[in-house]
Amino acid sequence: MESMLNKLKSTVTKVTADVTSAVMGNPVTREFEVGRHIASGGPGMCWRIYNGTKKSTKQEVAVFVFDKKMIDKYQKFEKDQIIDSLKRGVQQLTRLRHPRLLTVQHPLEESRDCLAFCTEPVFASLSNVLGQWENLPSPMPTDIKEYKLYDVETKYGLLQISEGLAFLHSGVKMVHGNLCLENIILNKSGSWKIMGFDFSISSTNPSDAEPKYTCKEWEPNLPPLCLPNPEYLAPEYILSVSCDSASDMYSLGVVMHAVFNEGKPVFQVNKHDIFKSFSRQLDQLSTMSPALLNKIPEEVREHVKMLLSVTPNVRPDADQMTKIPFFDDVGAVTLQYFDSLFQRDNLQKSQFYKGLPKVLPKLPKRVVVYRILPALTSEFVNLDMVPFVLPNVLLIAEECTKEEYVRLILPDLTPVFKQQEPIQASNMILLIFLQKMDLLLTKTPAEDIKNSVLPMVYRALEAPSVQIQELCLNIIPTFANLIDYPSMKNSLIPRIKSACLQTSSLAVRVNSLVCLGKILEYLDKWFVIDEILPFLQQIPSREPAVLMGVLGIYKCTFSHKKLGIPKEHLATKSLPHLVSLSIDNNLNLNQFNSFMVVIRDMLSRMEAEHKTKLEQLHIMQEQHRSINISNPGNQSEDTKSPPSTTNQIDDIFGSTGVNGKENGSAAAAPQPNRMSLTLEEKQRLAKEQEQAAKLRNQQPLAPQTIKPASTTNTKTKDLTSSLLNNMTSLNSLSLANTARPAPVQGTTIAAFPSSNPMLGPMGAPVSNGFNTSMGFQTGGMGMGMRPAGPGLYGGMATTTSTPNFGALVQNQGSIGQTNKAPDMSALDSLFTPSQPKVTLNQMTPKAAPGTSTPWLNQFGSPQNAQTPMQGVPGGMGGVPSGFGMQANPFFSPQNFSQPAAAPSPNQSGIKHSASVNNDLKDLFG
Repeated sequence: MESMLNKLKSTVTKVTADVTSAVMGNPVTREFEVGRHIASGGPGMCWRIYNGTKKSTKQEVAVFVFDKKMIDKYQKFEKDQIIDSLKRGVQQLTRLRHPRLLTVQHPLEESRDCLAFCTEPVFASLSNVLGQWENLPSPMPTDIKEYKLYDVETKYGLLQISEGLAFLHSGVKMVHGNLCLENIILNKSGSWKIMGFDFSISSTNPSDAEPKYTCKEWEPNLPPLCLPNPEYLAPEYILSVSCDSASDMYSLGVVMHAVFNEGKPVFQVNKHDIFKSFSRQLDQLSTMSPALLNKIPEEVREHVKMLLSVTPNVRPDADQMTKIPFFDDVGAVTLQYFDSLFQRDNLQKSQFYKGLPKVLPKLPKRVVVYRILPALTSEFVNLDMVPFVLPNVLLIAEECTKEEYVRLILPDLTPVFKQQEPIQASNMILLIFLQKMDLLLTKTPAEDIKNSVLPMVYRALEAPSVQIQELCLNIIPTFANLIDYPSMKNSLIPRIKSACLQTSSLAVRVNSLVCLGKILEYLDKWFVIDEILPFLQQIPSREPAVLMGVLGIYKCTFSHKKLGIPKEHLATKSLPHLVSLSIDNNLNLNQFNSFMVVIRDMLSRMEAEHKTKLEQLHIMQEQHRSINISNPGNQSEDTKSPPSTTNQIDDIFGSTGVNGKENGSAAAAPQPNRMSLTLEEKQRLAKEQEQAAKLRNQQPLAPQTIKPASTTNTKTKDLTSSLLNNMTSLNSLSLANTARPAPVQGTTIAAFPSSNPMLGPMGAPVSNGFNTSMGFQTGGMGMGMRPAGPGLYGGMATTTSTPNFGALVQNQGSIGQTNKAPDMSALDSLFTPSQPKVTLNQMTPKAAPGTSTPWLNQFGSPQNAQTPMQGVPGGMGGVPSGFGMQANPFFSPQNFSQPAAAPSPNQSGIKHSASVNNDLKDLFG
């Protein structure tokens, strides 16, 4: 590890020393920070290129440095010639301004040791990219070593050079004079730029006349840096000492050949015998072999052959080259359009941006990220264009790594997250961001999510546009797992609840419930119970879709293994709420059945849990009781706990346990050890045993001996006495000739009068103490009677059985009684404080017309004649039909039949949506 650190330290020290020695004392360093050596370029690759930044604005630049030590081997006058040539080239470049020429940010500065100037950020020279690595740092930069040109980059780069030459020839009336690979620079975004105007020639004629260029004769004795690159020069430079714009076009042909041939020019020139080399080259060009151009693409091969023609007039000019079909590639045209965007109006731009997503997948990632992306993000300042630019930026972000996204895209997106004006554009931006929210939350750092992304989501939930709210609610579940829990709990959920309660759109309300149901799994159990479930009771509307959404949340919470609803909450809040919703008139049969399924599941689980709890409690009580009985000496007199109510009852009755099971046959409990008791304890124990013996030997008390408690209400007293007397008479009935049904344990008996009267011996009607011929059926509160046994009141237990007197075989013989409905007006006077709306006389069964049996006519409808409700099956849960609507004649079925389907009333001004019910499928199928 230490050796690696030392190596890194030595490398940094060497680079720093390199830079310091190169630019020390140069005025450029006053305004710019000079970084590392990244490339080389210019005539003879003599300029070292460093990256740098402007101190005042932190603007990124490239610093070109020429170290004078490179020419120490020359004589002073030669040094001066080289310096003058380099200065002339930079000064000419500084004066020229065009997108296809390298842009100078700071003019040339000279110091004792170097020349330096600053330009736009640069990647490398075309010569470096194609494998010429002279004057480059050691070790070689990896990005240059591995750089490969894509076809679209090559095509558009050559098009850019052609456009640059067209500017020089037509606009400036200038010949470049040294167009070659080292004088073509690739900037940071990959654009090809022209530099190296050391040997440029301007026209001697006025601007409106035909340009005329004066060419200098080749001087082989000058230093190489004072001469153009002969491998790229047109033959007329050397052989006829003449030049014009066509000479640059020959140089362009050689550049095109070199680009497709790994940087090799058409001919190698012997610089020591330049004239002989060019003469031989001229002959080869006159009879050009097809193999010479075999690596050049076929669609541009003929144009390159024309550019390399010996005759200048045959060569195409720069304007013609920009229009050849080779440059009509979709990628090249797209890049060209980006370079001319500043000339377009908003309508043209919007049309272009709409079609761009179809083109981006066809372009290389490097071209998209470093060429197209900067042009797109620069449009964010034009607020009207943001909705058109943003989809393309996010499409590029999908292909970027997280590091590239944070470095290249996020800084430009941050202001867009907060954009709220103009309103229409802001709404479109929200929609676009919501559709790509998973991308943003995946690649954006947590701090930026909290500060920029989530506030935008909150703003969408509060937006006045129903469309935005719906989209936001539909999308939130797709990225809910990426939101931190505090933000979801404290910011997101309250806004969803607010949107649900305050909206006037049914779709928004239902989507809010669906959204909550889908993100329940990411919430804490007690947060759901304390915040979500109580919120459901605040929802004002009762549309079927809303009710099913509420049911879905209850169902998800109840059935989710992570959540669940405690039985206390089920019993006191959830079930009462669901039961009240289930009978809403807006629900259809299927929806009602869905409610009942959930309600039954909740009841079953609540019953199972509570039963388990009680069984465990009973086992603990039994264990504690057996320990106390078997070890009475373990507790002191002061610490003995009083006997429980259950134990006291068992001591008295001896026949029932905690669960109502008989314990009379069980073995007697072991008696306490009398030797360990005091005299007072022995006396008290003997007295208790004596009292218990008396109770056990006591005869069962017949019901008729019980006297009702005296009360000031004489009417109630008379009714109670009559009821008891009636019970006595029932017990004395002779059932010898009647089939007696088996006692039903714990069956609920109908409390309303039955249409079948109670019969005495020989089929005589039984009197109930008030009316002479009225059927009376014992009230059922889940308690019956059983045969008398040992214990108080004949051993009545918590669960008893009663003979079904209503099922006795009726004697169909005629009884000489008048066909008269029983009079129950005596009972009406008991309810004086709150008189019922329907009198008890109205509740008695009425005689059915057309019956011929006096017995049946006296007590109600014939046995085989059904009332409107008798054909209905038994009530819910297996309860006999004697209780409920079947026993109430004023509940007629037609009053409760569901009318034909009709539009439900709009109870709270809610706007209906056709797609509402479809949103519920994710919650409950």
